[in-house]
Amino acid sequence: MGYPVFFQPADAWVGDLIPYQANGEFQLFYLHEVRSEPKPGTAWNLVTTKDLVQFEDHGVALAHGTLEEPDFNCYTGSIVADESGIHHLFYTGQNPARLGADGLPLQLVMHASSADGMATWTKHPELAFGAPDGYGSADWRDPFVFRDKEAGVWRMLLAARHAGGPERRRGVIAQCVSTDLVTWTHTDPFWDPRRYITHECPDVFEWGGWWYMVFSEFSETFTTRYRMAKSPTGPWTVPALDSVDGRAFYASKTAERDGRRFFFGWIASKEGNSDDGAWQWAGTMAVLEARQNPDGTLSFGFADELVESFWDEVPLELETGLPLRLDVPDGYGAAVATNNLPAQFHARAVFDIQAGTTECGMLLRSSPDGDRSYILRLEPKRGRLVFDRWPRTTTGDAQWHVSGDVPFAIELERPCNLPPGRHTLEVVVDGDLCVAVVDRQVALSTRIYDLPAGAIGVFAGEGCVTVTDLEVRKRTDN
Repeated sequence: MGYPVFFQPADAWVGDLIPYQANGEFQLFYLHEVRSEPKPGTAWNLVTTKDLVQFEDHGVALAHGTLEEPDFNCYTGSIVADESGIHHLFYTGQNPARLGADGLPLQLVMHASSADGMATWTKHPELAFGAPDGYGSADWRDPFVFRDKEAGVWRMLLAARHAGGPERRRGVIAQCVSTDLVTWTHTDPFWDPRRYITHECPDVFEWGGWWYMVFSEFSETFTTRYRMAKSPTGPWTVPALDSVDGRAFYASKTAERDGRRFFFGWIASKEGNSDDGAWQWAGTMAVLEARQNPDGTLSFGFADELVESFWDEVPLELETGLPLRLDVPDGYGAAVATNNLPAQFHARAVFDIQAGTTECGMLLRSSPDGDRSYILRLEPKRGRLVFDRWPRTTTGDAQWHVSGDVPFAIELERPCNLPPGRHTLEVVVDGDLCVAVVDRQVALSTRIYDLPAGAIGVFAGEGCVTVTDLEVRKRTDN
């Protein structure tokens, strides 16, 4: 296999990303997760990329503190540069041995600075501060700092929780302001919807006359969402499709280059490296590019650089050539290639969907008859893309022991607009990682562990679909 599509350090995992872009290079700081007991402290490590395809791991960038220090765990934050070129790093300090008034580990905003272009960092523990009265001391994290030029202040946004109220609805993006990045004053909340448990990893940016607020929630679902406004102080509105991806892609934060906006997050791993394993915290880094629609809403898809890195065509051995018509008004039809897919590839299929069609899509790592595979299923009547697999979980030998009452992988459902006509489904697979994109608008990431090999196929159910394009490409030496 060639170089990996998705970055992951050796013998560790990628937690929350803190992206920073300068001089055309993305400096991607991340929480370095080591799964061992007793738990070591969490440091910020650094990986860089210029082309969003090849990544260089630089190891530890911000070391975590000792067992006695408040930043034994250095959790998520942000980096800004002041007018003199000094970089300021704000991060969450937490030590499980240091408890707040509520008996839970205390979280503090902590500060480090760099005068050498972020090569080294000097911590300033004397500038640390915690949550004020009215907020829970165990939820005061992920400081995101940005410059509000119109107001003439720096704003710091924090994932926080009110001390009182319904347990599941206390989440608030708290706010502090500063004129010098050193002294911070608590002020009114930045956003207080009383909607979620909390709003992790807040991120705010301006693009084309719109302001966007990004956050990750684990209340109704475990996902990253965004809101829109015409000013950095709101009011914030909910776009029709407000999520960035599904359950597996989390804690996404953004960076801009040349007028383009990229969302960096991690695709969660699963316990036991199994499709039926529970989702875990942290995983493998992935990036999506946001594109701004005419109405200001955002679409999400692959960066062109990533797609173009797959340049070698994989010939597909299909019994029927293209265009391939699947006309099954009251049934199901599939066509599967006779050659297996490589472990790492980019696939693209164009479906011309006739009105009234129930489903169509792509089979991955399929058996020759199409019955055993991973399934990316477009459902026009329901306006969604779902991820499925067959066989599903079984708990016994009888038919009723098959998890057939679960029509797709829970939390791997993405709403998308699928009117009659042509729609493009793209997918990038690298080992056990899979990311699908519909019409360069809607993204869905997941893990695929249990079926390590198989072919690609297309299918339709209860309707008529013409597959006009189907191609697979790999990287050289793959």
